Amino acid sequence: MDGAAQSALIVTIAQAEEAVALHRAQLDDAAAFGIPAHVTVLFPFMPPSEIDARVVAALAAAISTVEKFDVDFESTGWFGTNVLWLAPKPATSFGALTTAVADVFPDYPPFGGRHEVVVPHLTVGHAVAVGDLRRAEAAVLRCLPIRANVTEVALWCGTDVAGGWRRAMGFPLG
Repeated sequence: MDGAAQSALIVTIAQAEEAVALHRAQLDDAAAFGIPAHVTVLFPFMPPSEIDARVVAALAAAISTVEKFDVDFESTGWFGTNVLWLAPKPATSFGALTTAVADVFPDYPPFGGRHEVVVPHLTVGHAVAVGDLRRAEAAVLRCLPIRANVTEVALWCGTDVAGGWRRAMGFPLG
């Protein structure tokens, strides 16, 4: 966590990499920063320099209240024409993780409080030409469904530069 300016709590979805990695590399800055395919639980989280043993223990306790679960990605979704994403089923399990952590750390609302409703999703691409996103969507749809077993939430820390993010630790689900 040395030198890291930001932190995030995410569920990495390794099973999605084959379907989305090429598209994310071209259409999602987070991929260039070193962040794998994932569903965000809480971002932005506290500055890494403030994450101590007490915070780690509170995260572990909160995350362990949600049982391990299986997830399917069977369809894409859009936020306007700006963000292409994969829709997790059940989304409610990711929502439970976000709520569990946000309730313990109310000073760090999901996405900085910018959205009234937080929609769990795995971003494929954003902030690029809609035609590029539509082509990525067509390719990714051919790879669905993607199935994964969610067993942990990972704390990632870093800076928004190429390869600037790293996994710091994982917290098992209940």
